[in-house]
Amino acid sequence: MDLQSRDIIVIGSSAGGVPALKELVKSFNKDLAASIFIVQHLAADKVSYLPDILSSNGPLPAKHAQDGEKIQKGIIYVAPPDHHLIIEEEHISIKRGPKENNFRPAVDVTMRSAAYWHGSRVIAAVLTGYLNDGSSGLWSVEQFGGVTIVQSPEDSPYPDMPKNALERVDPDYILPLKDIGQLINTLVTQPAEPIQLEDDALKTRMKVEIEIAGQKNALSKDINKMGETSELTCPECGGVLNSFQEGANVRYRCHTGHAFSASALWSGITEAVETKLWQAMRSMEEGILFLEQGVTRSEMSGNESDARTFEEKADILKARSKALLDYIYSQGQVNDIKLP
Repeated sequence: MDLQSRDIIVIGSSAGGVPALKELVKSFNKDLAASIFIVQHLAADKVSYLPDILSSNGPLPAKHAQDGEKIQKGIIYVAPPDHHLIIEEEHISIKRGPKENNFRPAVDVTMRSAAYWHGSRVIAAVLTGYLNDGSSGLWSVEQFGGVTIVQSPEDSPYPDMPKNALERVDPDYILPLKDIGQLINTLVTQPAEPIQLEDDALKTRMKVEIEIAGQKNALSKDINKMGETSELTCPECGGVLNSFQEGANVRYRCHTGHAFSASALWSGITEAVETKLWQAMRSMEEGILFLEQGVTRSEMSGNESDARTFEEKADILKARSKALLDYIYSQGQVNDIKLP
């Protein structure tokens, strides 16, 4: 049996990612016999100049990936803003499926799809960034026999993504940025031995998750029948969340398709709590305004008894609103708690 080469490279980054990617692409060989896919977190409403930046800083041309285009070697494909980049067997899909970990594009989506379709041919790297997008994707690449790389947290300006990846996978390489490009050049020249994943349930679920990112209806794909039903609801839409075990870690996905790591779900829960507290604060302040208007109307009509009643109730509500405001600001201390 002929061995295939490691020719699918997926790189994920967030905060600090653009300078890191500029340095990384400088190291690539001009005749690199691989396709490179880059997912850099960007605001949905921003114009991305990343392909131009990468093209001018390295020997390989970069472009925004387009839906349906055929995968070619020697090209850097960049995920467009607000779209998932999905790697298929021979083509690329660019879709606006549900967010994962509150991101679109999500590193997990691209790595997961690469692992599913290309197995041990995949080289995946997680670079600098906040939070933990890429950790599940790197785990998927590991399951299918691909090569996993994590930038050294000590070398990362924003070490959350590398640190979280290291908590979830035992990568093949942990390196400073300056060494990753040359490593990739070497790995691409090495053969990839095919590995058969025997966990059929995992393969089925991963295929469904890839299809959900590709804008397929999650409920019709029976995602609600996979994993374990939790007592939690999705912070995005309120749908019921199912939990999936990935090694020693748990991920969540709702029946409409939104997906979360444990820490991303915690962030969504605390944000929802804060939103509801501010809504309660608004209602109290509306009550104060109403009572103060009652004071003014009663005084203008000469009804001092009613005016004092309105005033007393307003004072009570002001005291309660101050207590609530103090609680809202103390709640921020809870929001800052980092999950393992």
